[in-house]
Amino acid sequence: MKTSILIHLATGFEETEAVTIIDVLRRAFLDVTVISVTGSLKVTGAHNITIEADQLYDEANYETATMIILPGGMPGTSNLLNHTGLRGQLKKFHEEKKFIGAICAAPMILGSMGFLQNRKAVCYPGFESKLTGATVLYTPFAVDEHIITGRGVGTALDFSLEIVKLLKGEHPASELRTALVIP
Repeated sequence: MKTSILIHLATGFEETEAVTIIDVLRRAFLDVTVISVTGSLKVTGAHNITIEADQLYDEANYETATMIILPGGMPGTSNLLNHTGLRGQLKKFHEEKKFIGAICAAPMILGSMGFLQNRKAVCYPGFESKLTGATVLYTPFAVDEHIITGRGVGTALDFSLEIVKLLKGEHPASELRTALVIP
């Protein structure tokens, strides 16, 4: 089965997290589609960097997707949370135990939707109270069944490599870590 990953961008997303995740997953030869939830393919991040998405939300194929990823940043995270269609897709993915990844402030979306009950999770410092029901860890990332969370920009490489490991295995992730010269 082909792995298809949908990475979502909303106005005010954290650029370094989004680009790092996209880059690392594509280097691992995973099928990554960048989705804009703004109604425009061009999405401007929290630090005024504009990135062009591959598709608009309404064009995305969630039926064949393997994973949804949510970069953090503010107000990007709030804008993702306020997107009714995306929340519906997240709910469906969670019910079907399909992979969901969120980094930085974005794990608060999963907390607000009740997905983190009795799960281990991490987030950007100061957002811990938004991880409703979770056992909060302070590691670079946390994996609990089909949900992976990351702490922020400084952990984006480790978060991304853990996704590679989950989807492709230890060996490809280790080879990529070596090729990227990540300690």
